Amino acid sequence: MGSEAEGFKYIVRISDTDLDGNKTIVYGLCGVKGIGIRVAEVIARLVGVPRNTKLGELSDEKIEEIQGLINSLGNKAPAWLLNRRKDWDTGVDKHLVSTDVIMQRNEDINLLKKIRCYRGIRHELGQKVRGQRTRSNGRTGLALGVSRKRK
Repeated sequence: MGSEAEGFKYIVRISDTDLDGNKTIVYGLCGVKGIGIRVAEVIARLVGVPRNTKLGELSDEKIEEIQGLINSLGNKAPAWLLNRRKDWDTGVDKHLVSTDVIMQRNEDINLLKKIRCYRGIRHELGQKVRGQRTRSNGRTGLALGVSRKRK
């Protein structure tokens, strides 16, 4: 059952992401953006695969089943597990993965900029958004410090 078996896949493609076949199903699925350990455990449990099974040992049918489950996770998982609850536009609970996470985040930031709220303005200026200090931390540009006198 080791990685020397002839049916072993060293790279598994799930949700447009290449995953390491040597990792277990739970930690391997964490390589997909939008899937963490808890969501990966739920996926493994719903598919019926033991959590210590390596991704490369899965059959093509199981990989397709995992892919289908990831696509329909918003309907099968509890609402508290999803990463986009009560979407601002539609009001629907959904779970975003891979490039959808990045695109939705960019759309949210652009909306903040468009309505000219404080957070949007901070994003535009490249400043800290969540209330952190800016005087002593997160400096960009010229190096500040003590300058030595020239002799």
